[in-house]
Amino acid sequence: MSELTFSYFPGCSQSGIADEYGTSTEAVCTGLGIKLKELPDWSCCGASSGHMTRDLLGISLPARNLAIAKKEGHDIITVCAACYSRLKSSQLRILEDEDLAKKVERVVGADPRFEGKVRHLLDVIIRDVGLERIKEIRKVELEGLKAVPYYGCLLVRPREVSCCDSIENPDEIDRIVRSLGVEVRDWSYKTDCCGGSLSLSRTDIVARLVNNLFDRAEEAGANCIVTACPMCQGNLEMRQVPAKFSFKLNHKMPVFYFTELLGLAIGLPDVDKWLGKHLIDPLPLIRQLQLSGV
Repeated sequence: MSELTFSYFPGCSQSGIADEYGTSTEAVCTGLGIKLKELPDWSCCGASSGHMTRDLLGISLPARNLAIAKKEGHDIITVCAACYSRLKSSQLRILEDEDLAKKVERVVGADPRFEGKVRHLLDVIIRDVGLERIKEIRKVELEGLKAVPYYGCLLVRPREVSCCDSIENPDEIDRIVRSLGVEVRDWSYKTDCCGGSLSLSRTDIVARLVNNLFDRAEEAGANCIVTACPMCQGNLEMRQVPAKFSFKLNHKMPVFYFTELLGLAIGLPDVDKWLGKHLIDPLPLIRQLQLSGV
């Protein structure tokens, strides 16, 4: 397979609270022959507050990065579901509305009419790398992991920016982790909202949404959840065991990024460092199943 080159938009989460997602992404892409050229002088895409503050601001924040990508000349790749949604939504609005494009150009000081593709790593792995390639380089079969894939809202909605083939029953994460030897459990909650945008303002609502997801995951026979969204992952880990609510929450189920499982399966170093950053420690499960030397 020839090397794939993309302008990489890391986003804020992967440079901070979801550092394990960012570092595992870069390591996995190197292992899969995907060349990431970090977008120079990138800036926050505005998720999730920018577009709720003012429409022009919500379009212009990601558009500044689109203008940079236009100069770089490569398709954009990102792994954050919110970054993907904001970049893709902004691109569509700008390319469809010339008057808006002119306003945004005045705001950002550069031409934002990026005509390349905005892609999520899930899409690139499925369509460009291929699952057969993953199976060829796999060193560890992740037998014993029973996962429910969790997509959340922003990878599949709205329809026009979805990176998945189906908005009701996406299967991109399913197919990737299944190729690693993971047993994928069927459930109907893979695109239910975890309440990410309410995480700080209405933790009572979020805790109930999260608790329901873990109830359903356990009901499906899962011992872990796999996601591709840093906001979902953080929400699922933080809200599993809240201190004060009128109902009992006692879930302690690990929530993996799909890139972490890829790194584990293809034998990349430092996997224990990524997994060690989780709020809900996944290492006991990994060690119990004897999946590696971590």
